[in-house]
Amino acid sequence: MPVFACAGCGAVITSAVSQVALPVHAHQKYGHELLPALLEPGTYAVDPDPSGPPWRPWEEVGVEEAEARGVYAPVHALSYGPPGAVAVAPGDVHGTVLIPERCDGYCLGLDGRDGPNLACAQCGCAVATRIDDCSYWQVVWLDPRAVRLISADEPACRVLSWEALREEQPGTPPVEPIGAWSPVWEAAVAEALAHLLAVSDGARVVVPDGSVADAFRPTLDALLPSEPPVKSLALAGPSLSATVADIALVPRHPQTGEAWPYGAGAAVPLAADVWMYLAFNDNRRLLPASGGLPDDVYRDDPPPLLPFGPFRPDWEVFLSTLARLPEVRQPWLRAIYDHVKEHRDSRPFWWCLPNMAEKGSYRCEQ
Repeated sequence: MPVFACAGCGAVITSAVSQVALPVHAHQKYGHELLPALLEPGTYAVDPDPSGPPWRPWEEVGVEEAEARGVYAPVHALSYGPPGAVAVAPGDVHGTVLIPERCDGYCLGLDGRDGPNLACAQCGCAVATRIDDCSYWQVVWLDPRAVRLISADEPACRVLSWEALREEQPGTPPVEPIGAWSPVWEAAVAEALAHLLAVSDGARVVVPDGSVADAFRPTLDALLPSEPPVKSLALAGPSLSATVADIALVPRHPQTGEAWPYGAGAAVPLAADVWMYLAFNDNRRLLPASGGLPDDVYRDDPPPLLPFGPFRPDWEVFLSTLARLPEVRQPWLRAIYDHVKEHRDSRPFWWCLPNMAEKGSYRCEQ
């Protein structure tokens, strides 16, 4: 397993780590409390996109230059920082010291607004940015210009087979103990929804009943037409019976980032921990049903956690993903992007959203 070292003096600044795929929620902002670490100890992930300052506003960049950088719809600003930032768990970093004048944050910690805030303890070169403020997943981003990867004697971590994933990496529950929806779910579903829209070609997508419908149907029904043509959606992946659908939700491997191969139609990758829960938890509905059970009917003990309200995909993750898909340049999809961007408080990202295929027709839920 490799370690990372200061590019200036060669001092080792991390524990031995193995590479995993960058989590979908790596840049998510959520709530107003401290979030846990982004990555498991002993792992690292690489962000292929530019990140951090300097930033340039969309108006200054222009459409052609933005598209050359992989952004196909207007965003507030584009990063002109280096690509390849390396995420590691804060506990895996050592041999560094804080840079006091770069320790600003919004509320409870550091948010990295001033650039790298960790320096190599041996030579003083700025090497990384620690993020631990409220609303952010806790992580240290190593500056790819200031560190280098070196080999270590420890053996590399084995890559789990698709079959082994079910046993060793069970699904992430959709609801947290306090009754709130999991931010991991909100980010993962939001990313998948952007890809689903892109491969739908603007046709209505029929979602099977159950937990998949709870997570995906409200958004798809709100953003796509209600009349034919129709495309079908189904889960496909390891240990599931073969199925044929126009669009398949398949797991993305958490270590390699590769999507499970599906050759029968369009495939939309979904974070493996969310996919595993949808596929192997008895298709339990994620929303409370009306009515009740007779007294003599067996009940779960303890009862399953139920959320406070309807599921809401992450608005920022959805837009960020959609802006980076070339398909968003199609007029129908660009119209969806623009509307969702201008109506953050709309259902299903809030509770009320006009059906894009039925202009002016609002369907609200409380």
